[in-house]
Amino acid sequence: MPQRLLIAIDGPAGSGKSTVAKTVARRLGLDHLDTGAMYRAVALATLARGIDAADGAAVAAVAAATHIEVNEVVLVDGVDESAAVRGPAVTAVVSAVAAVPAVRAELVRRQRAWAAGRSGGVVEGRDIASVVFPDAEVKVYLTASDGERARRRASEGGDGADLARRDRLDSTRAASPLTVDGGAMVIDTTGLTVEEVVDRVLAAALAVER
Repeated sequence: MPQRLLIAIDGPAGSGKSTVAKTVARRLGLDHLDTGAMYRAVALATLARGIDAADGAAVAAVAAATHIEVNEVVLVDGVDESAAVRGPAVTAVVSAVAAVPAVRAELVRRQRAWAAGRSGGVVEGRDIASVVFPDAEVKVYLTASDGERARRRASEGGDGADLARRDRLDSTRAASPLTVDGGAMVIDTTGLTVEEVVDRVLAAALAVER
């Protein structure tokens, strides 16, 4: 493997990003960062303060002031909020929070700082290959059929019917919209097992020149 290996994995909700990213990181002995959890942490902090998610300036101030740690658990200002950040209240507003340019700028800064202190890592999100790490050694975009993504979300206790709304918001926002980077390997995970998807990503990683 190269001395430094950064793998960027993007894709919409329900495409399998988190499961694949965690598995790839474990198989390669790399750290893993779920950037979506960072935006969810800001959304949770926004709700806790009674701030309207549509108030961009106020939400940006929350992002700047909130301490976030994303590892095995999600710590928001030192409190384990792993379950709360995945709750329906946060899901309902996270796309609006993530659309605030100043919020994205703050979290992208933190994401780059995370990677700078490591010899590599597996980072997942919606703008990782296109914006955060355009020079990542491996870029992957995961997708799946609408029906399959809805099924996965429902099996996890989420709202599969809300995917279309989130897709529209994430893909049309002005700041760093969800998009397929030109250099990314696109994998349709519909009908594939996790291991089959992971094997494809690992093959791309192993193909990187030493």
